[in-house]
Amino acid sequence: MLVMMVGVRAATLPAPLPAQGSSPPRTTLDSARHVLDRLAYGTTPGLAEAIARQGVMTWIERQLGFEDLDDPGLRTTLAGFDLLSTPTEELLRQFTEAQRQRRLRQQAGPPPSPSPSPSPGAQPGEAELRRLIAQLPQLVVVRGIRSERQLGEIMADFWFNHFNIFIGKNLDRVYLPEYVEGTIRANALGRFEDLLIATAHSPAMMIYLDNAQSVAPGSEPPAPRFRAVARLGLDSLRRLAEQRRPTGINENYARELLELHSLGVNGGYTQKDVTEVARILTGWSVAPFRPALGRLGGGFVFNPWAHDEGAKTVMGAAFPAGRGEEEGTRLIELLAAHPSTRHFVSAKLCARFVNDDPPDGCVDDAVRAWQQSDGDIRQVLRAIFRSPDFWAPKNIGAKVKSPLEFVVSAVRALGGVPDSTPRLSLAVGRLGQPLYQHVAPNGYGERQEDWVNSGALLNRMNLAMALAANRAPGVSVDLDRVVPLADRAEDLVESVNRTILSGRMSAPTRQVIMNEIAGIANLAQARAMAVGLALGGPEFQRQ
Repeated sequence: MLVMMVGVRAATLPAPLPAQGSSPPRTTLDSARHVLDRLAYGTTPGLAEAIARQGVMTWIERQLGFEDLDDPGLRTTLAGFDLLSTPTEELLRQFTEAQRQRRLRQQAGPPPSPSPSPSPGAQPGEAELRRLIAQLPQLVVVRGIRSERQLGEIMADFWFNHFNIFIGKNLDRVYLPEYVEGTIRANALGRFEDLLIATAHSPAMMIYLDNAQSVAPGSEPPAPRFRAVARLGLDSLRRLAEQRRPTGINENYARELLELHSLGVNGGYTQKDVTEVARILTGWSVAPFRPALGRLGGGFVFNPWAHDEGAKTVMGAAFPAGRGEEEGTRLIELLAAHPSTRHFVSAKLCARFVNDDPPDGCVDDAVRAWQQSDGDIRQVLRAIFRSPDFWAPKNIGAKVKSPLEFVVSAVRALGGVPDSTPRLSLAVGRLGQPLYQHVAPNGYGERQEDWVNSGALLNRMNLAMALAANRAPGVSVDLDRVVPLADRAEDLVESVNRTILSGRMSAPTRQVIMNEIAGIANLAQARAMAVGLALGGPEFQRQ
């Protein structure tokens, strides 16, 4: 639904709020709304009031206390996502079958004209694989809307961007579901060292940053055994032989491991250190999926034949020759415990939860908690949430929502119920954040300038109006349960202010809404217009 179609003039839209933010929390209810803006994807009808009654810090501790991100209350909802019950081996089998069918079609050449579309059964593996993988981004949206374990969902999103992988890189569409579920979500509130090791062991990461292709110069894989050759067949063996084999060291993963995953760009390492790290990680790869040889493969593997056995030195730490896979494990432990890593990741967490420009006090509190807890993410977060900076007036309402945060929080504010189709996740993509499709390894940005421009704000307003009118694809909304009708325009706007904006409506926004609903006689239509404008307005864009 276009903004102009519902009569809203783009020129009347309020400008984004200044980064200064709004007033500080004055009551327990204000504090509840603040933590729901930062530790969750916003409030749902009545949730802020419930948190205020039980105690804000009690709710925070409950969010920190969840050991498992899987929310039992979502079992029925998540049952509609059969991707969650599909093992990686099955996805690999479907991918392999799709590749085989594609080769057969290419060998057969174009069908004679006239001819029907490709014969039945020619592309079932490919279509099924696409259907399953399309569920992955929708899972992010549905969990964000429905889960009670909100902090876990926020942290899963944070860590995925920190350890970003592009779904379109080679086999990563197949490996990404396990990466999201078994690597990121499973370690989102654990120890940073465990998370860093888990990402290094992920086939998705090894493929995305090319470490699966990194081998010591001159190394050769062992020749296949006679029985394996016989089982595979000469044609398949010839295809394997024709595949390009890695010939040397690839530094992509080594560089991003230092620059993005641990130390940070100013972490004190040199190009020589990057090369040494790449040498240490030679042989860290992915087991090939070759069911014809009797090997399913597909998981992480260390190939001793590909490893550089020489001595190395990284940032002054000596790695003696001949230690094999142990070198990589020791390297990651060293990086996870390094002071530069503590500061770099703590600053990113403070930027996510406090301010785009993380305050020094918040970072210092987080670093101290990291050091005392040996990188326990829960303890680091607890320090941030108890930091005076988290509650400082200048940091309240100071952050702009990303498209994901906007869509999920808007649906939550309306008590919307999403379905299992990918339509809501596609809406996130249309707003500028297609999930799992950020090509560069740095992930989606956290700063206001990454998301704020006139076109983006207008697109958000379009979606807000569609949601309020219950015309947004992929979600159902019942405004009668959220915003009661009122006979007077002033009472209606105040009801929207209270339920949708938590009482934060500015005078300019109020005037815009009053002007737009002034000529609407139908109260239900006026309410939908007012709700849409509130969702698309500047107060709702900030958190």
